[in-house]
Amino acid sequence: MHVRRVELTDFRSYERVAVDLDPGVAVLVGQNGMGKTNLVEALGYVATLDSHRVATDAPLVRAGATSAVIRCAIVHDGRELLVELEIVPGKANRARLNRSPVRRSREILGALRMVLFAPEDLELVRGDPSERRRYLDDLLVARQPRYAGVRADYDRVVKQRNALLRTAYLTRKVGGNRGQDLSTLAVWDQHLAHHGAELLAGRMELVAALAPHLTKAYDAVAAGRSSASIAYASRLGDGLAPDRPALEQALLGSLADRRQAETERGVTLVGPHRDDLTLALGDLPAKGYASHGESWSFALALRLAAYDLLRTDGIEPVLILDDVFAELDAGRRERLAALVSDAAQLLVTCAVAEDVPAALQGARYDVGPGTVTRA
Repeated sequence: MHVRRVELTDFRSYERVAVDLDPGVAVLVGQNGMGKTNLVEALGYVATLDSHRVATDAPLVRAGATSAVIRCAIVHDGRELLVELEIVPGKANRARLNRSPVRRSREILGALRMVLFAPEDLELVRGDPSERRRYLDDLLVARQPRYAGVRADYDRVVKQRNALLRTAYLTRKVGGNRGQDLSTLAVWDQHLAHHGAELLAGRMELVAALAPHLTKAYDAVAAGRSSASIAYASRLGDGLAPDRPALEQALLGSLADRRQAETERGVTLVGPHRDDLTLALGDLPAKGYASHGESWSFALALRLAAYDLLRTDGIEPVLILDDVFAELDAGRRERLAALVSDAAQLLVTCAVAEDVPAALQGARYDVGPGTVTRA
């Protein structure tokens, strides 16, 4: 798989730009703030319908414009697919495949499979559980696009259930009838348990498949200085198997147990939206114990493990390294270059071309204010 062409209109700093790309290595060079990351962010948005930098769509639209458009020509197994996305803040995105509108924008997921490593990925190790859940869910959708619907259904149920609990909480505070407000909670419990079990089982299966790739990738990046491992941490407890009916029953039981606590706090306390991914170096948790270099290596290993897993599945994703080499010492740079040099398509961004190892010197693009020019 590779991106043959990407066109942006009113996306971030670009009023209008078009970039033709070839398979193999492409290095985008430009001073900080020139828009290198904006370009790869657009590709990431096509792959995930999300930005790795911001939580809302508004910053993606150029100042003064009302919408942004991304057009991406993707070649896979000799066939070309054109994906078009219009981003309108505050409204549903509009998408087209080969110029035909799709009913929901998530129907384009799977058209572009990619793995992006960026400085923000340090938060996978040091940040909140939400960062690690997002990493798992994005990879889950990349492997099996149907999980986009599962995740959307689950998020909708949690939102509705939270609204109901919040209403009951506020009613109780002013002395109202709490029982009447919660009359439909059992229905939402069933929906949450059903969709939650599917999402939970998918995550657990993913972590089991990912774990050996993570250990291997960290060993390669860190030159065997420690052993890295991952495990899924569910609020339902340890020792769970990805058995969907059993997980559904476990979620229903936990919802019943936490009912009073939920009504007292007005929020859903049970489900995969409360889970985490445990990262460890040896016997110690990476968060709080890993050095800066170890944290970088772990974050990089998580992305490389995702890349290797997709390749094992028969998917050859596009690999992007966004401003990564400036953060790595010489040894890690060379080891990373050796690991990714055979990628079908590798996009590298940097401010200083000399930071990129010689093994990854390919086509070069100079990035200036609103422009991208092939050198």
